Amino acid sequence: MSKTFLGAALLALLAACAPAMTTATPGRIVNAATGEEGTVTFTRGTLSPRLGDPFAPDNATIRIGQRTYTGRTYLIGNGSLPGGLGVSVAFGASNTGSAPAAFETATRVDAGRSVPAYTGNLIARAQGEPAALLTCTLTVDAQERGIGECFDGAGVRYALQF
Repeated sequence: MSKTFLGAALLALLAACAPAMTTATPGRIVNAATGEEGTVTFTRGTLSPRLGDPFAPDNATIRIGQRTYTGRTYLIGNGSLPGGLGVSVAFGASNTGSAPAAFETATRVDAGRSVPAYTGNLIARAQGEPAALLTCTLTVDAQERGIGECFDGAGVRYALQF
């Protein structure tokens, strides 16, 4: 075996043992009145129901224009989102010895499976003058993807996707 092959194998083995990197869950926020877009990021692994800790660190950052808001989410429940429609079609036939042949067809339409989802809120504040606050409602699935709606202190609505 060559030294290059052994070096590559050792590097692959070390990479497999390395801890997984945790990146933020990115998303966007849009001002419903002006169309101005911003970004929202959540710390990965923090968008699931957990016991409320009033001293937990902030897990969300929202940037709109020159303002940066930071805040904390609180999610509850074991709700669900509807899955989609499911359609099944089956055909069958049998012939046993002296018995006449039998043919069967069946169809089925059902509502599909529901997707686990959690609801909650996010309260984010911006430092500086004037101080600003965003209050958001969220719906999040088990893969930490979701939607939401935010309002600022002046009543302006923002749509949230992540």
